[in-house]
Amino acid sequence: MGCYDRRDIGLLLLRLGTGGVLAAHGAQKLFGWFGGHGLEGTGQFMESVGFAPGRRSATMAGLAEAGGGVLLALGLATPAAGAAAAGAMAGAAAVHVPNGFFAQGGGYEYAASLGLSATGLAVTGPGRLSLDHALDHVLDRGWMVPAALGVTAAATAAVIGARNKRLRESVTVEQEMLFEE
Repeated sequence: MGCYDRRDIGLLLLRLGTGGVLAAHGAQKLFGWFGGHGLEGTGQFMESVGFAPGRRSATMAGLAEAGGGVLLALGLATPAAGAAAAGAMAGAAAVHVPNGFFAQGGGYEYAASLGLSATGLAVTGPGRLSLDHALDHVLDRGWMVPAALGVTAAATAAVIGARNKRLRESVTVEQEMLFEE
């Protein structure tokens, strides 16, 4: 295999698979490709599950998935790419948590798996078969891993926290309306 070892081949396969799936899901949201609903339909869905404003939420999720996925597949800016994708998957998992773990019941299993894979790639790095390696890791420095994951964790916590607050408030309003009847 020349100068590449099993680890490099394994990381390439993991990057291509995880990045490709994420990019496809992002393209569904952004462009309506692959049976997706585009920004309009995805924005309406996002609004219905508590992410507001819906269209902006759809745009941000789509960009994190598509952009993070393409960058992961290429092995470019791997810490930021993995962190962005993981943040998007944390938001997706939050929507599915009430349905339990397994995907067949609408649970968060799939989103968690993609998010953990993206995080693992951010931490481990892209391997030698990557643009980061070809560019001497200028966008993949050690300090970038905790910085990217920390910023993404804080932003994701704020977005999910705001969503959960909106959902609690909407339940309270519905309960008050029922009480008044």
